[in-house]
Amino acid sequence: MNNYSPAFRRHKSLKQEKNIMLPFSCYSPKLSLYILATCVILLMLLQIRSLHTVFPTSSSPLPSLSPSASWSLFQQWQNLVLNRTLAAASPVNCTQNPDSMNQKLRDSITFLPLKDLRFSNRPLDGHTWFMSSMYDTREEGEVQYQQFPSEPSKGRFLCLKGRDTHDGSWNYYALAWPEALPTNATLMKGLTFVSYNHYNYDNIWHGLSAVMPFVAWHRKNSCEKPTRWVLYHWGELRFKMGTWLNLLMEATFGQAPYIEEFNDVDDDQPVCFEKAVVMRHNEGGMWRERRMEAYDLMRCKARVYCNVSLDRRDSHERPDIGITLLMRSGARSFRNETAVIGVFEKECKKVKGCRLMVAYSNNLTFCQQVKQMSLTDILISPHGAQLTNMFLMDRNSSVMEFYPKGWLKIAGVGQYVYHWIASWSGMRHRGEWRDPNGESCPYSDEDHRCMSVYKNGLIGYNETHFAEWARNVLNDVQTKRLEEEGTKNGTASMKTCDCN
Repeated sequence: MNNYSPAFRRHKSLKQEKNIMLPFSCYSPKLSLYILATCVILLMLLQIRSLHTVFPTSSSPLPSLSPSASWSLFQQWQNLVLNRTLAAASPVNCTQNPDSMNQKLRDSITFLPLKDLRFSNRPLDGHTWFMSSMYDTREEGEVQYQQFPSEPSKGRFLCLKGRDTHDGSWNYYALAWPEALPTNATLMKGLTFVSYNHYNYDNIWHGLSAVMPFVAWHRKNSCEKPTRWVLYHWGELRFKMGTWLNLLMEATFGQAPYIEEFNDVDDDQPVCFEKAVVMRHNEGGMWRERRMEAYDLMRCKARVYCNVSLDRRDSHERPDIGITLLMRSGARSFRNETAVIGVFEKECKKVKGCRLMVAYSNNLTFCQQVKQMSLTDILISPHGAQLTNMFLMDRNSSVMEFYPKGWLKIAGVGQYVYHWIASWSGMRHRGEWRDPNGESCPYSDEDHRCMSVYKNGLIGYNETHFAEWARNVLNDVQTKRLEEEGTKNGTASMKTCDCN
């Protein structure tokens, strides 16, 4: 009599049922060996028995089998056992339907915020908050970039989602296999340039810093041109460049830049790119020679675009030595422009072939700026974005810069950006003059609150200092010009541009 409780019997019954229903779905090498060994033993026993039944004895009560019938029976058993053994020993086909696998890959895609808030208090230190899970491709001396698809991305496309213009943490990115793009994703063909700018695209210095690495990549990669641009500022979408920058890119790439606005895409609809190049570190990591090559390309293309001679010797308008006073209006302008112009005009007249030109950057079109810089050997200007035009001069041209009071102690390293671009573009920065006089600050000179007072101050002049400074630069330029003319070929000049 069974003394087990009903509950125990139900549990045992369910357990037996579960064990019976459990499918054999995985291949076990140990189990296969056991089955194979058992089959070998059975075959041996069957063979022994068949040998006994081939020659029956008179005492045998059972009817005997003929040798041929016995051998046939043995073969049938052998085939049956071997087939079962091989079927049991072979691994189960675990391959899945490709569509099912693609769906699983599609479901596994994870979109991350473009702006990683963990780095929000130090966006420019080391790793960046823009696409923070990704690492750049670094080649010695070359621009740092990311490319999709590529070996580092394991062949995956870059996908973006979101159109927020106020908070980069609401815009997202992900990587996806070409065969398993996100649900409802739009695939954009051609090459896409994705730009991250910590500042903006309206200021010509900050805008140029963001797009210059794309020019370097373009030059290095068979002059491949972008189909579109996607612009980000702190992870927030931007839909235009400043006019100056837009025209420079049109000149450089031979086509007006198309800024993607995703107008035909819903806010939560992913967009993937057939090929994308991402820049987020400006010129970081580039050798000076590589930077100069990129600026050479932009200078040359801008002159061609504006129908300006590439060779100074072919221009009848060009003076032997051209000085341009590039003025500002308003913030950081000269307090007494007439006096400043007079000092440099006086010194220019002392040098044969020297011509002084006065221009206002806000009154010049892009091509007028390109032409003016092509006529300039010495650029004189207050600190400001208009100095970015310096790279449009010939290599080895000179720059003289002026600051209002108070910048040296509290303006930070950003006050040296035009020293940097002079070096990167092959120019010679001849120093700066800092006005010791100006509006007073109620705090100490090193208090950063004073920057709001000093930032847009006017600039005075020192006639004695300006005259001596101008004389020294002019003499040096004149000496080098004579040396160039004494050589067989003179100064190196552009005849054609790269990427024609």
